Parts: sequence; structure tokens; C-alpha cells
Amino acid sequence: MQRSRFATFAWLVLLLNLAVILWGAYVRASGSGAGCGSHWPLCNGEVIPRSPSLETLVELTHRVSSGIALVAVLCLAIWAIIRFPRHHAVRWSASLALLFMLSEAAIGAGLVLLELVAENTSVARALFISIHLVNTFLLLAMLTLSAWWSSGHEPPRRGDHGVKAWLFAVAFAGMLILGVSGAVTALGGTLFPVSTLAEGLREDLSRTSHVLIRLRFFHPWIAVTVSAYLVIIAWLVRSKPFSIWLSGLVVTQLAAGLMNLALHAPIWLQLVHLLLSDVIWIVLVLLASSSLTQAEGHAPMIIPAQTYASH
Repeated sequence: MQRSRFATFAWLVLLLNLAVILWGAYVRASGSGAGCGSHWPLCNGEVIPRSPSLETLVELTHRVSSGIALVAVLCLAIWAIIRFPRHHAVRWSASLALLFMLSEAAIGAGLVLLELVAENTSVARALFISIHLVNTFLLLAMLTLSAWWSSGHEPPRRGDHGVKAWLFAVAFAGMLILGVSGAVTALGGTLFPVSTLAEGLREDLSRTSHVLIRLRFFHPWIAVTVSAYLVIIAWLVRSKPFSIWLSGLVVTQLAAGLMNLALHAPIWLQLVHLLLSDVIWIVLVLLASSSLTQAEGHAPMIIPAQTYASH
């Protein structure tokens, strides 16, 4: 019964962090990142700003929700240590989730204190955003595994998982590269908006354009390549229902990406695009855990067989 309550709490913490991530994206897309000035953790030098602007309210709300998420992850880690035996996988995943949550807060503070927000177009901001994205994905992975494993599902045991392990390693690396390119593309789209698709393509290919503009050109090609690989992984592994979910989400995400190009990335569609990316990452984590656990038994991966004739 105790573990059942823990699992419920773990899933809720995961959902809470998804909401915080989406609100953080809205802060960036709406240009509200400097709503509290260069002050952290205070907002414009105050605990509660007087007569705050809309941008200040947006940024302050994100900070408050991030603080609540931090406390929730801390509680999750402490609860895992209390309820699960030493060396249990949930202890490990929940503790790492807390570590990534703390680094998430540190990266967010760095963005504010170094003034890498609002209209800042420096390469340093792009690097911080990229590190932020990778850290966020790792945080979501640990929260997902904490919830999944505490729900009664066995974690993969250590050992040689053969081809599957390498296939998933490439998938995770591809998703991180795609996520970073997407984050940089979204930043470039916010800082350097275009009115037509043709105008955007001209700027992307121009040698005189800002580096954030030129990097936008590569994101669609990375997206198509990684998406195709994920669908292949889902077909090879065939672990229901995650294989079906992953394939469907990937196709939906590609459609959302095309809509982003056609509609010049309105904020609401940027948030949908980000949510789909996060959910795809979560499902990939669940697929990997489920599939690598099956590898300990007798659930083979579907790989076309080759016949070798001897003469």
C-alpha cells in the first residue's frame, strides 16, 4: 500500500515538472525572461513585487512553480530512501532526479544572473539553453523511471543486453541532439521572427545572418533522421503498448513541426511541439526499460534473420 502511494506521488511529480517545463518555455517565447530583472532568487530586488508588470507576473509564476517542483522532487527522494531498501533502483533514480533538479535550478539562476534572457542574442545564451535542455531530459528520465519502477515494474539488471542496448543508446543520443537543435531553433525563432517561409529560408542560408538563424536550417533534417530511427526502433523491439505510442507520437510531432514552419511558430504551437518532444522522450525511456527487462527473459527482439549457406 505504501509503495502504491509512492508510485502515485511519483507520477504526479512527473506531471508537475512537465507543467513547469511548458511554463518555462512560455516565459522564453513571450519574452518575459527578464521580468524579474537580473535578480535571483528575489524578483526585482523584492520578495513580492509591488505593481508588477505582466512580464514580471509570468516570470514570478515560473519561479514559484519551479520552487514547488523542487520541493516535490526533494520529498520524492527522501521518501524513496525511507521506503525502499538500500541499492534499490528507485532510490537511485529518485536521488538522481533530485541532483538534476538542483542543477536545473542552478542553470535557471545562471540565465537570470548573467542576463541571458529577453533580447540577448549571444552564443552563451544558446549554450546555456542547450545544457538546460539536456538536463531537463535527464530529469524527466529519472522521474519517469522512479514512477515506473515503483509501480511494480522490474528494472533491467546489469549485464550485456546485446544489440538492444546499443540501439537505445543511439536513440537517446539522437533525441538529445534533436532536443538541443530544437531549443536553439526555438530561441532563434523568438529573437529573429520572420513573416514568410521564403524569407526564413533566405535568412537561414545567408552567410551574413546571425549564427542562431543559420542553425535553424539543420533542425528539420535532424528531426526527420531521428524520427525515422525511432520508428525503426519501435518496429524492431515491438514492446506493446510503448512501440505503438512512440510511432504515433513521432508522426504527430513531424506534423506539428510542419505546422510550425507554415504558421511561423506561434507560441501555442511551440508549447505543443515541446510537450510532444517531452512525451516522446518519456515513452522512449519506458520502452527502453520495458524492453531491456524483457531481454532477461525470453522476449526476443524482432530482427530480420539472415541465412548463411555452407558449401
